Formats: sequence, structure tokens, C-alpha cells
Amino acid sequence: MSTNQRTASLTVDGKTVDFPVLTGTHGNDVIDIRPLGGKTGLFTYDPGFLSTASCRSAITFIDGDKGELLYRGYPIEQLAEKCNFLEVAYLLRTGELPGAAEKAEFENTIRHHTLVHDQLTRFYNGFRRDAHPMAVIIGVAGALSAFYHQGMDYSNVEHRDVCFNRIIAKLPTIVALAYRYNTGLPFMYPRNDLGYAENFMYQMFGVPCEEYKPNPVLAHALDVIFTLHADHEQNASTSTVRLAGSSGANPFACVAAGISCLWGPAHGGANEACLKMLEEIGDVSRVGEYIERAKDKSDSFKLMGFGHRVYKNFDPRAKLMGKVCANVLAELGLENDRLFKLAKALEKIALEDDYFIEKKLYPNVDFYSGIVQKAIGIPTAMFTCIFALARTAGWLAQWEEMITDPEYKIGRPRQLYVGAARRNVPDIGAR
Repeated sequence: MSTNQRTASLTVDGKTVDFPVLTGTHGNDVIDIRPLGGKTGLFTYDPGFLSTASCRSAITFIDGDKGELLYRGYPIEQLAEKCNFLEVAYLLRTGELPGAAEKAEFENTIRHHTLVHDQLTRFYNGFRRDAHPMAVIIGVAGALSAFYHQGMDYSNVEHRDVCFNRIIAKLPTIVALAYRYNTGLPFMYPRNDLGYAENFMYQMFGVPCEEYKPNPVLAHALDVIFTLHADHEQNASTSTVRLAGSSGANPFACVAAGISCLWGPAHGGANEACLKMLEEIGDVSRVGEYIERAKDKSDSFKLMGFGHRVYKNFDPRAKLMGKVCANVLAELGLENDRLFKLAKALEKIALEDDYFIEKKLYPNVDFYSGIVQKAIGIPTAMFTCIFALARTAGWLAQWEEMITDPEYKIGRPRQLYVGAARRNVPDIGAR
């Protein structure tokens, strides 16, 4: 980042104040308004932070107009094709891809951190069996701090190493145990001879009474889903993690806060909402009816899984996920399944219909990832848990970047107060 010679001027009550313009590697330049309050007595008003850069970051960059997503400068398409999720997690945290020796060491470290404390498994018994799994993993992820936070100094890079490795390794186990508890199946211990995605599938679907061998096509599909969801710039849940972490909260609590934010249907719950929409439509014969409803401005129905707030053209992750989706359906012989035929019919219309093309409402990553997870056998209620598992890599990288930034301060947004003016409390008899 550099401060160039450009300045932005603001004139208030006849007084002009200049502010420096900062330039990053990619994207819009920003006006440094940190001295605004002191110089003018004013604050900016920007609900949703649509025009506000809340931090400086070197982790992820998105160009919504071009349909581009970069992790540490690398295009997501190349990373999903040439790297596995743990390589990507290493990249997000360190800024560089691991070499062969670093990759082997990191994967071995993660493999030997997957087991959770036996007392932690007893937390699950405190939840109702029909509790939403997101509610469960929020509680259990936050509870990790009761086991590992004591004595940790997060200004120490070695302590941050241990913390990062623990959370990345244990989240798949925590998520899988939530599924097993919800379904009444016995908990499965992780296996150190399996890869990251394969181990997760084993803990999800294995049973003690027979051998379970993860399907490599399905394991690869999950690994790609993890990679595509690992980070996404300053979205709501990442900003939540940063805001929580800015107070000095421990990273386990910050991750739990991020999971809570992710649960919302406007964020991580989108792929779950997409599958519910497909179930509502029900059959290919009703697609035309729902397409017309989606076009009708007076109808509250929304076609979930199409279009994206950030990507103004095609979501680059959707292109990759579409290929993975086709491979998974072919592997499982599900091309003619009712729900998946319905999804393909919707996809065809969105890619060919003038209305959707004009408004650039193309299928996004949530549309395809939901279909893939459903095909693998993951229940709809677990979709956002999978998202949280993957996004934890980005959250921790963002948290560490923030707490090691010499300019970092506790987050304290301002407000435009519109309540009652100052007044006095009347005596009780006068009320």
C-alpha cells in the first residue's frame, strides 16, 4: 500500500480539509478519513459498510466485475485445480504455498491434532437431539477455549501456530460429531492414516461394525468445496471475527462468533435455502411457474442460488463447482434423480433466459455446493456447518493479520443518533 500525491478535499461550512488517498495492489483507492472527526467534528454514515474499507489486508482480493477471486494473489481456479485444502489453509495464513517438505510437515501436524478432548465430547449430551447442528458447533467451538486457552500468549507466533493447527484440525471432528449426535450414531474417532476430507467423511459416515473407505471422487469434491469457501475478503462473518478479536478475545471465541454470523440465510445459509427452494418447487414440470414468479416484482418468491452481491458477472467459484457437481452426479449415477434434474433445469434457464442474462443472475457457488453435498449424503441442516469448517482457515488468517498489525485498534463504529433529545424524568405523579 502506498500514499500517492492525490488528496480528497471536503468543504464544511466554508472550511476545506484535505485527506490523503491510499492505493493498494488491486481494487479501488481509499480516502484515509481517520482524522475526519478531529478536523471537522463529523463522522461518515455508511450502513453495511458498502463504501468503507475497515482494514488493510493482504489475504484475499475480489474483483466482482471481472469475476475474479485471489487468495494471496493466486487465482481460485488454479488453487482448486492444483492444491488441496490444507495447502490453501497454509497459504492463507503464511502468505506462501508450502514446499514439499512444509506440506508434509503441516499435514502431519494437522492429522495428529484431529482428536478432541474426551470431556469435550460430553458437551454434546447437553443439547437436544433435534438441535440445529449450527447451534451445537457454535457452543462446542467456543468451549475449546475452556481446554486450550489457558496460558496462551497470542503475541507469540509459536502459540498462534499451535492455536491455528488445533482449530483447523478439530473443526471437522466437531462438525462430524454434531451430525452423529443429531442422528443417534456412535461417535467415530479420527484416523491418522486418512487425508483431511477423507477423515471428515469417515467420521461422518463410518460405522464401528464394518470398514469404511471414502470414495475418492466424493472426497475430492469436498476438498474443493473447502477450498472455494476458505476465505472471501471482508464479508459479514470475517468482519465479525475481526471485530470480536479486536477486543483481545481468544481465537476460539472469535471463531464461535464467526460461526454465529455465518448461520444467517443471507450469508452461509444460502446453500441450505437453495435446497429448500428446490424441495418447494418439487418437480421439473413446475419450473416455468416458479421462473415467472421470480420475474414478478410483486411476488416475494426469490430464486435462491442465483446472482451474488459481490460478483456482478459469473461467480468464479461456481464454474469450478459446476464441474465438480457433474462429476459427483455421474459417479453416483444420480443424473436422473428428481431433485438433481430439477436443479439442472433451473441452471439451463438461468444460463439461457434473457431476463437472467440481462440481470446477470447466474448460478453461484451455493447453488452447486448444495447439490453436491446433498448427493454425498450430507443433510441440508449440515450445509452451513461445512461452510464454517472451511471458512475457519480464512477467519484465523484474518484474525492473526489483524492482531499483528501495528495500527490495529479495538473496533468502535460510530452512529447517527436519531432518538429523543435530552429530557428530564418527570415526577411519578406527573407521568
